Parts: sequence; structure tokens; C-alpha cells
Amino acid sequence: MKRREFITVLGGTVVAWPRAVHAQQTEQMRRVGMLMNMAEDNPEGQAFVAEFEQVLRQSGWTDRNVRIDIRWGANDVDLDGKFATELVALAPDVILASGTLSVAALQRVTRTLPIVFAQVSDPVGAGLVDNLPRPGSNTTGFMNFEYSLSGKWLELLKQIAPSVTRVGVLRNPSVPAGIGQFSAVQGAAQSLGVDVSPIGVHDAGEIKAAIVAFARFANGGLIVTPSAGESSHHDLIITLAAQYKLPAVFADSYAVTGGGLISYGPDRLDQFRRAAGYVDRILRGAKPADLPVQAPTKYDLVLNLKTAKALGLDVPATVLARADKVIE
Repeated sequence: MKRREFITVLGGTVVAWPRAVHAQQTEQMRRVGMLMNMAEDNPEGQAFVAEFEQVLRQSGWTDRNVRIDIRWGANDVDLDGKFATELVALAPDVILASGTLSVAALQRVTRTLPIVFAQVSDPVGAGLVDNLPRPGSNTTGFMNFEYSLSGKWLELLKQIAPSVTRVGVLRNPSVPAGIGQFSAVQGAAQSLGVDVSPIGVHDAGEIKAAIVAFARFANGGLIVTPSAGESSHHDLIITLAAQYKLPAVFADSYAVTGGGLISYGPDRLDQFRRAAGYVDRILRGAKPADLPVQAPTKYDLVLNLKTAKALGLDVPATVLARADKVIE
């Protein structure tokens, strides 16, 4: 190569290199949306977001190459709709949605942007995906529930509080999975000698009125389903259950840490760890339609002995032996 030609090529390289780097940085910056079905000040929701972000960082996604935009729908249909529209307008590469209502809100706005969900009870029944192995759309994710679990809640309540003959099932009527959950509880009720009744609630006022009314009769107990706005109102439910001496089974271990009696359900933090894995795969080129919807793989039984004592309950050794965590 002649000296003049060499200088020209080198000069071209030197001039072009910063532009190439800038183009590469622009190409590498990705965008992830999050639509959470909790209030922003909910500590459980903050823990879910932190777990999700940590797994993304471990996969190589940091503030240098990904931006995360979060909206908090607080399990409110109107807020979910508003924030779904906002997030889609930002044109993210993928959106993580927590809860059935959040996913449904997003699907009303877009059928093309990839959506990964967590904490959805019945994605097929809710019409979010075609089937579990092959979702067949822009949406996939992680179920937080199998309907057989509802029957186990009733069995657990009867084991820890044998005198219970009436059980109120707190649920949010606007969540489609509530119907299947209650049907599974009904299926177990006859063999256990328990009368069960659905208690539809949307907000704190309805929860208080319903529990006060239910507590007027003896031998009652509660099942607090995930569709009852449990994460937003479990402090109120715990307080009322203690006040009226109602043994209560929760789906969420956070409720037991906060003073609830007992919980049995999937590890909800694990849902967000696994969802981050799907988001990582989609950012690297995978399509939601090719990623199967997955059921929970880890369930936890958490027991609060202090609450059991306050309710005058003697916890059977079999329940203690099964517990993954016991709060003294």
C-alpha cells in the first residue's frame, strides 16, 4: 500500500470510529417496561422489582444497556388501562406484566410487543394465551397457581383449626381465576365437613364489612385468595382476623410474616427471577410464542406460631413438620 493510501484509510478509520461506537451504543440500549399490579409503596412489590432487576444484571443487562420503565397499577382496572397505554407508547422491546388484569390491559393496547407475565393464575381460561406449551401470541410467562392448590388451602385450615365448619373465601370477582379457585375449594369442602361461601371484595371498605358480617356466626375461618387484593390489604385482613378470632389461610407468605396465621403457595419472588430469564431471552432474539408458559416449581408453607397461640390453636406436629418456615 502506498503511503498516501495508508494515511487516507487510517484517517477514514479514525474519523469513522467514534461514529461506529456511537451507533453501537445506540443499538445496544434496550428498553423494558413493567406494569405491576400493586401500589408503588407496597414493600412486596418493591421486592419483586428488585429481584427482577438483580437477575437482569446477572444476565448482563445494566443501566448502560437497558432502561426500565415501571408503572404501578395497584390492581385498579382504570389505572392498568392508563399505564398500559403509556408503556406501549414508549415502544419497549418487552414488557413484564404482573397479574391477570395487567396483562389483559396490555393486550387491549398491543398484540405485537412481547409481554412476559408473572403471577397469573389461569392464562388460558383468561384468554391471554392459546395454550401453555405453545402460547401462540405475543404473550408468555409464569403461572402462580394451579387450581388444585385451592383445595389444599381448605385442608390446611381444617388441620390447624379442626373446629372450623364455616369458611369464607375472600376473592376479587373481577379476576377470572376466582371462579376456578372457589370451585376447587367447593370440591374439597364436602369431604371435610365444611360449608364454604364466596366473599367478593374490591377494596378496604368491602373487606371490612364482609369480614365483620361473616364473624357474627361461630366456627368460622377464612381463605384469602391471591385475587382478593391480598398484597394491598393483608394488614387489614390480618387485623380483622385477629380481632374476630378467625383462623385464616393466605396464599402469600408476606401476610404471615406480618402476623397472619399460615400461608401456602408458590415462591412469588421466584416468579420474577424466572420472568427475568424470559425477558433476557427475548432481548436476545427469542419470541414469546416459542417460550412455554410455566407452572410454579417451588411452594412454601409458612406458619406463625405466635398468631396460632393468640387464636388458641394447638398446631399439629404434622403441620409443623411440613412447614418451610416457622415464625416464633
